[in-house]
Order: sequence, then structure tokens, then C-alpha cells
Amino acid sequence: MEIKKQTNLRGTLTVPGDKSISHRAVMFGSLAKGTTRISHFLEGADCLSTITCFRKMGIDIERNASEIMVHGKGLHGLSAPDSILDVGNSGTTTRLISGILAGQNFISELDGDDSIRTRPMKRIMTPLTSMGADIVSKQDNGCVPLVIHGKTLHGIHYDSPVASAQVKSCVLLAGMYADGITSVTEPFLSRNHTEIMLNYFGAKVTSEGTTASIVPEPTLNGREIQVPGDISSAAYFIAAGLLTPGSEILLKNVGINPTRAGILKVCMDMGADITLFNESTEGEPTADLLIRTSSLKGTTIEGGIIPTLIDEIPMIAVMAAFADGTTVIRDARELKVKESDRITVMVDNLKRMGADIEGTEDGMIIHGGRPLHGATIDSHLDHRVAMSFAVAGTICDGTVDILNGDCVKISYPEFYNDLYSLNK
Repeated sequence: MEIKKQTNLRGTLTVPGDKSISHRAVMFGSLAKGTTRISHFLEGADCLSTITCFRKMGIDIERNASEIMVHGKGLHGLSAPDSILDVGNSGTTTRLISGILAGQNFISELDGDDSIRTRPMKRIMTPLTSMGADIVSKQDNGCVPLVIHGKTLHGIHYDSPVASAQVKSCVLLAGMYADGITSVTEPFLSRNHTEIMLNYFGAKVTSEGTTASIVPEPTLNGREIQVPGDISSAAYFIAAGLLTPGSEILLKNVGINPTRAGILKVCMDMGADITLFNESTEGEPTADLLIRTSSLKGTTIEGGIIPTLIDEIPMIAVMAAFADGTTVIRDARELKVKESDRITVMVDNLKRMGADIEGTEDGMIIHGGRPLHGATIDSHLDHRVAMSFAVAGTICDGTVDILNGDCVKISYPEFYNDLYSLNK
């Protein structure tokens, strides 16, 4: 995929539905009684993997142009799959569905592509095992393929060593099948989509500080879900609008959940011109975002804000390379175990473009302001890397050639079309 320099990006976009919320809507709708209608669902490969898995367990899921309809069978309505549950490239599918499968009365096996086979699943296997689950890594390496023998589970209080919504959600979902209250405490608060949506479906989830707890055996009922625009997808157009000369972009109905929207704070700290309109706080908070070209400066990103923007750090690294001054990113070791080692991949590729950047054990140090030039970029089949360098290509001199750039289909199938639509 070749990307060339652009100016004057202008227009209005509605970015795809939030990936995290789309996954959860299908899962919770499958465990609810009655029909759940989901509009603005993300039709990306990861979310389609979730649909495929639940169809294999007997759930009727209809897809049409405007909505997804999930005909749930209740908390104990899943059936034993007759083949392996293929999670594709989706860490969210793998980790959340494991919590559900741990409490079923059947055996299941999860597997996926080469990338997912390298991502750490010990972080969910440990708490699930302490609940009485029987979950085994077939290669004995803490990764998929996983074989799960459903068991009667016990309520626990789990102190998670990482602030991860996937770990927290996995344990809370298993807690629905436990014999007592299940709680998870994190070092920092991770995104809370599971807590919000489970309560919306009828579960009893409480939150206090960084601890979330769930009461077992809830009765979930089908609901209507309007999925907000994914702020992780919006991040690329936020960056493009801020960095590309003469630009003004309006992004409609973007989710701005505080546990997820750290990139907005970072952009403001860097001097961004971003205005929020039409803010709504019903359910998942949303707003329209008006982005204008800005002169950005370096900043320090660390501590509790990291879980709120972990997926946006590749894009932030590119922004920092174009900003004046130095940006320091710390406490982001989690980047090493995403679809790629995003610290190494971002550092290597930005260096190819002429950036002054060094990787650390838990982040990066970026001395911004150097002119960047075109280069051949290896996406490592990581959608967030590919999209971040596509934005870099609209700003730097020369051509950016992104290897395997079509991996953006994982989360944003129309990304390149939307990017080029702003320069007409």
C-alpha cells in the first residue's frame, strides 16, 4: 500500500463502531434471553470471529445492512461446538470467551492464526484455574490452542498484576457461573465496557476504585445496542487532522469513555486544537470531535493513563515524531505482547523514516521535529501499525510503502477509502 503526502484534509467522517463494544454486544446478547439488536456493529475480521464462535455454539445470529440480531438462549443456553472455535487474530475473542467457556458443561477448543498463537494467555489461565477451571495450553506454552473442560466454578477475589480489560472481563464473565461473588482488582483502572454493558443487560456488577465485582447467575435480557464510533479508529484521523497542514475534520459520534479516551488528554497536553460537540452521557459517553491543524509539542505519557490509550500509542509515537521537543512514553510494556511487539516495530520503522527515537523496556523516547521521509514500512500484519504509518505518509516527503497494508481489515476495512476521501 503506497501513501503519498497530502494537504488540506477536510470533511466529516463516521468512524466504524467500537471494536471492544461490538465484541461484547454479541457475547452478552448470546447469553441473554431474547433478541439483542446491534446497530453500527464493527464488520471487521476480529468481531466476525466472535460471531462465528457463538454460531458454532448454537446461537442464531443474523447480519443485514443495518444491524446484527443475536437470538440469545440465556446464560446456560450454549451448546457444545462440533469443531474448533476459530478466534482468528482476536485477543478479545480469545480471552473473553475463555471466561464464558470455563463455566459450561462441555469441552471446547480455541485456536487461531499464527499471530494469536504467540500472545500470552497465561494471564487468564491463572485466575480461571484458581476458580476451579480446567484450561490447558495444548503446546504447554501459555498460548492457544487452548482446551477448556467446563467446570463448576468458585467465586474469587483476583489481584491482577496487569491493568487489562480483557483479563478483568474474562474473570467477571466466569464469575457469572461461580458459586459466589467474584472480584477483580487492577493496579490501574482499565476500560470498563464490560461493567457498563453487563449491568445494562441485567447483571449486578459493582465498581469501587480499581475493583469490579459481579454477583453470580444473573438473568440477562436482550437489549438494543447502539455502538459508538471507535476512538481507536478515530485516533488516526485525529492525528491526520492535527498534523496535516490546512486541515479541519469532523468526527461524528465517537465514544469518549474516560477509561478509553486518554488520547484526547494527551493531544490536549501536546497543544491540539480539538473541540467536542453534542456530548452525551447516556450509557457509553459520546461526542462529535472537531479537529484542526495544530503545532504540537512533546509530552510525557506514563502511569494510570496508559491503559486508557494503549492501542493508540503507535499513532501517538508518530505524532511525537512530528512534534517539537521530546516525548517520553513509560509503563507501556504491554505493547510488547500485542499483535506485534509494538515498541520494536514502531522504533524500527520510524527510524527508517529518519526519526530520532529509541526504544526502552517499557516504552519509547522520541525527539521530535526532524523532517521525516518516505520509506518501506513493515506492518508485521499489525493493523494499528499500518494505519499509523499511513497517517505518517500523508505528512512526510516522499512515498511510504506499507507491506501487508491490507491488515487494516482487522478493525477498519474502509480505512484507506476514508483517508483519501478527505483530500477531494
